[in-house]
Amino acid sequence: MIAEAMHDTVKKMTRRNLLIATPFLLRAQRPAPAVAVASGDVTDGKALIWARSAGPASRMTVRWKTSEKGSSHSLTRAAGGAESDFTSRIALRGLPPGQTVLYTVQFEDGKNSSEPVEGKLRTPSRKIEDGRNVRFAWSGDVAGQGYGINPEWGGMRGFEAVRAIEPDFFIHSGDTIYADGPIAKEVVLPNGAGVWKNIVTPEKAKAAETLDEFRGAYRYNLLDANVRRHLADVPQIWQWDDHEVMNNWSPGMDLSGNMRYTEKDIRVIAARARQAFGEYAPIPFDRQGRIFRVVPYGPLVDVFVLDMRSFRAGNSYNRQEAAGPDTALLGNPQVDWLLKALKDSKAVWKVIASDMPIGLVVGDGKDAQGRARYEAVANGDGPVLGREFEIARILKFLKAQGIRNTVWLTADVHYTAAHRYSPERASAGFRDFDPFWEFVSGPLNAGTFGPGQLDSTFGPEVMFAKHPPKGQSNLPPSAGYQFFGDITVDGRSKALRVVLRDIAGTALFTKELEATAR
Repeated sequence: MIAEAMHDTVKKMTRRNLLIATPFLLRAQRPAPAVAVASGDVTDGKALIWARSAGPASRMTVRWKTSEKGSSHSLTRAAGGAESDFTSRIALRGLPPGQTVLYTVQFEDGKNSSEPVEGKLRTPSRKIEDGRNVRFAWSGDVAGQGYGINPEWGGMRGFEAVRAIEPDFFIHSGDTIYADGPIAKEVVLPNGAGVWKNIVTPEKAKAAETLDEFRGAYRYNLLDANVRRHLADVPQIWQWDDHEVMNNWSPGMDLSGNMRYTEKDIRVIAARARQAFGEYAPIPFDRQGRIFRVVPYGPLVDVFVLDMRSFRAGNSYNRQEAAGPDTALLGNPQVDWLLKALKDSKAVWKVIASDMPIGLVVGDGKDAQGRARYEAVANGDGPVLGREFEIARILKFLKAQGIRNTVWLTADVHYTAAHRYSPERASAGFRDFDPFWEFVSGPLNAGTFGPGQLDSTFGPEVMFAKHPPKGQSNLPPSAGYQFFGDITVDGRSKALRVVLRDIAGTALFTKELEATAR
């Protein structure tokens, strides 16, 4: 009778509560196990190890070694409790260069330990003479447009596709969750293509506005085995964009007429969203709360992670004729930081991870005067205006300082493309910059759209694009339009090869860029 009652109790629990309760019901002597583990911002000798336990524990221990039979090192810290939604992190230091590091995470309480959960990472080489290639991937946009975890389709297969190429790290270009995108049990597909079936949770039944609902959006993604394997095996570099909060959010956003939200203050909602992101993103804690940073990966690659959300002015018609507070996107302090970091960089390649594209027009309805309002940098053809002043300042600085070998990576627009920017193609005036490339790739598990309109201000040209056929949009992941990018920097020639792929791993477009001396 007791066993039957326990079975009935467990059966009635939600999936989240089951994760928390099962260890205590089945192994009362052990603390709750790790639900997921990840490494983040791996640099010379350093790595952040992140984990979430299924419930309370007093300590988190990380053990690492460089081979199955190698000597083991360990580090223990207090485990996070309910105040961090049971997320914890430990910074490892003194890791050997150019090595695969095998690690395990265990949660402990008293003398008892949970089962270890395994992960791995690769540290960068210190010497360019080592000749080792660096390979990494990027994409974004997860659980958008109502397309969540569909077990019948194999779950979030994009994460497994990235893991399969065994990159040194993965740049998550933002929209790590769709906090404003409820997940229903079924989504009727366009054009009579059937039904997409989702795993559902209470927290994902509505647009997130409470702290627990934002946390629940991250917990939702962790239900997928593809995501958990990916996090354990591929070091992460995360940034955020709008859907970590809500679509196209910016300061001063008016929610008074939005019936999906009972909380009408965008500042309150954004603060809760930022707290949840800080808990779940496997990135080092910054006392100033900054997400922008540089992540050096040996002598070949520096990754400059931008934050186009925290410092922007409100979305506007974006055609102001002079730079000022109302044209901020990165904001002057972040631009100043970026210029100095780029100038100081000794890496062969400078990879600028941008959460939004430069040249693609991303609209945001109309303003009070009926003018088109814009969400990103571009504002339609013409001279440098509005938010474009910041990009012009960056591009001009790169040329003036002779900083070569830069590439821009982004996701955001839910298709994949390669854009080459050149001064000879730039419209109306501004040509004081060197040619450069921007590569776009996503989504990993969301609806698909495109193509976007290109703004000619900085002279972009579409060299490749793949997106749904004309007249079709918001297609499901199963339609074949999910994408990621794959970059290899050759350790001997220093050339950078970009491959745009679908999540079957098929190479759709390849471009090799030769490194030039500064």
